[in-house]
Amino acid sequence: MKLIDALNWRYAAKRMNGEKVPQDKIENILEATRLSASSMGLQPYSIINVENNEVKKKLQPAAYNQPQIVESSNLLIFAAWENVTEENVNDYITNITQTRGVTAASLAGFRASLMGIVDGRTQEQKHQWSARQAYIAFGTAIAAAAIEEVDATPMEGFIPEAVDEILGLKEKGLRSVTILALGYRDSENDSLANAKKVRRDREKLILKVA
Repeated sequence: MKLIDALNWRYAAKRMNGEKVPQDKIENILEATRLSASSMGLQPYSIINVENNEVKKKLQPAAYNQPQIVESSNLLIFAAWENVTEENVNDYITNITQTRGVTAASLAGFRASLMGIVDGRTQEQKHQWSARQAYIAFGTAIAAAAIEEVDATPMEGFIPEAVDEILGLKEKGLRSVTILALGYRDSENDSLANAKKVRRDREKLILKVA
């Protein structure tokens, strides 16, 4: 499916039928998300892939009992780093040197730019920056799911502290920022399954500077 066709096909499913998504499709969505853009390539977040039905049941009350939580095949929890540290930067620089076969010395200027984020912002500012990077990956995951003809429901309606506690994210230095439920639409019980897509007119959304 081409991207524009896929985006016209997709919508935020309000009900899912519980059918499992084939593992190859899940892997394609996750790999596309791994390859997503990120400021300076740092990727200051993790993606928790929840398949266990018992864990989903525990998470449902923290998401205001939305049915997609338990009806989904997979839940992807996008969790941003609580902080960005010098150790994180050093690990990233090491990854670059090993992947590209370059020296750390050749990356001195780039490392200094990254350290500007570490030294120039409060911990909360660094977390918020990390959360924005997670949202870029989140958008990529939504598009990737559409290409795979897998329904995806983006969710911000949840209690982050409760989700973090259930998944033990605090101990990992993470804070949940958004959730993506993956599965297949339940067309019989979702009134929006066949509804026309509503978007702003192109000329009102996309403005030209004279």
